[in-house]
Amino acid sequence: MPLKPYRADLHIHTILSPCGDLAMSPAVIIEEALKKELQIIGITDHNTTLQAPLIQRLGKEQGIFVLCGAEVTSKEEVHCLCFLPDESSREQFQNYLSKHLPDIRNDVQKFGYQVCLNAAEEIIFEESRLLLSAISQSIEQIEQTVHQLGGIFIPAHINRPSYSLISQLGFVPPDLKVDALELSRHISISDFKLLNPYLNNYPFIQSSDAHYRNDIGSVFTQLELPELSFNAIKNALNNR
Repeated sequence: MPLKPYRADLHIHTILSPCGDLAMSPAVIIEEALKKELQIIGITDHNTTLQAPLIQRLGKEQGIFVLCGAEVTSKEEVHCLCFLPDESSREQFQNYLSKHLPDIRNDVQKFGYQVCLNAAEEIIFEESRLLLSAISQSIEQIEQTVHQLGGIFIPAHINRPSYSLISQLGFVPPDLKVDALELSRHISISDFKLLNPYLNNYPFIQSSDAHYRNDIGSVFTQLELPELSFNAIKNALNNR
């Protein structure tokens, strides 16, 4: 089957993330993704997947493939992107996140609102626990859970000086089963590999980590896929 190129931005926050702009509603995200000519986006609110299903539905109506997931903070304070293949696995992963998120109250004045919207742009609930907290699971436990559910596991912005795999652990553990490694927009993949030659054989992506509308698609990864599906994306990330 011939391969087609798809533009993918796999790290986008919504209004549900406390650090996300209040303009980052589901409709706005899809509108901006269309404007930036993205065909694939990943919804990655901090430690929650609850806003992602609506965006997936809106994306399907507009021809955008939406990966439902979260940016999870491990107990080592490593950020990792986790995507689930279907609604059943997403619900199971959401239960896992809810179970292991500590009961620390969100301070709206300090961290911002954590609200979830419906299709009419109405607030349907506000998350009271601080989503920026680290969950009580190691990065290895998170990776194993994601892969047991058939998902995609990508350590986030590993070049960053904080909240990254390298900043927290000092290196990428060779026995950690990753589907790819993510870099921020601040370094090219080729330059990063020159600085870290032991990672030359890993697949890399770059994503916007968008918290504001204009950031969506500011950097993206081009995936060559035989079809637009979760498994095709997972295989492409694994260089298959």
